[in-house]
Amino acid sequence: MAIECDYILTTHRKCSLSFFLFLFLFPTLCSSAATLDDLKKLEIICFVPSHLPQGFRLMTVEITYDDVGPDENKEHRFPLYSLEYGNGRNATFSIESAREGIGDRNIMVEEDTEETEIQSPLGPMYLIYRSKGKSGRKVEIKANWVEDSNMKAEKAKDPQGHPTLGRFHGFSAAGITLAEFTKIVQSLHPIRDEKSATPAAAHTSALKIHPKVFSMINCWISDSESPVVTEINLDAVEKNGNEFNQDGVRQDDEWLRCPVPDTNGFMRYRVLESKGNHYKVEYQENGGGTLTTASIIEFEIEKRNIRRDGKPVTIRVLRVSAFNQK
Repeated sequence: MAIECDYILTTHRKCSLSFFLFLFLFPTLCSSAATLDDLKKLEIICFVPSHLPQGFRLMTVEITYDDVGPDENKEHRFPLYSLEYGNGRNATFSIESAREGIGDRNIMVEEDTEETEIQSPLGPMYLIYRSKGKSGRKVEIKANWVEDSNMKAEKAKDPQGHPTLGRFHGFSAAGITLAEFTKIVQSLHPIRDEKSATPAAAHTSALKIHPKVFSMINCWISDSESPVVTEINLDAVEKNGNEFNQDGVRQDDEWLRCPVPDTNGFMRYRVLESKGNHYKVEYQENGGGTLTTASIIEFEIEKRNIRRDGKPVTIRVLRVSAFNQK
């Protein structure tokens, strides 16, 4: 009987230990395994610092998705991101993002708080912190929400509309000084605004391709078969200023975009890869509502000979080699 009881107790302890380990490990197994490279794949602007205090390292990266509003396209996903850096003890710097429905962020109920304002790449930033005093490490520092360029552009077009790519960004810290916080904030930059992204923006400008060209490759949203046009005379595009009007065509970070006539929509593209005369671009189109379609188009720019009005001419053409709907 004693042996049987010992066996039951031993078995119970093993089961309890297994259950404890399951509870301990379960949040880790369910947590996001996002990386900075994953942030580079998002369409939204994600900020990262180029300066960190000594001993700081990246602790966590998370990507979540915002709820879709009742009047928004249910198939659209609205990514949000968050980051936390720290020294492994009690000092941290964190970034979070939001799309809408935000409240005041830099509010503290404690009485030993002070407020200040600093300049940042995103404009004036209002801070609240504790404990009081400009010097010394702070228990907590919180900045107000700040808008990125996408949010400002979308609100300028439709102040009552739901943001698609626009985001609010919030910054917090603990265990560091105001001077250290300011230095981190002033080093913030979009994660895709790096050396790897610079050639893409340069190639986009060098191509001089009107975004409407790519809309000719895509089929209508009510249809299903693309690409429709697989070769386009770029010389004609440049000369036909009525159909390919340059009014409103502008560079917007890494995107070259233009408005869709008589709507609040847009057409835009960015270069993902380029090698010699081969290009790979992401093209997006929005008709003025909440739906933005996207496709990946690969093409070569070549010269070919044709006969026009009975005479041989050489023209420069865009020839589609691959098409993928996102």
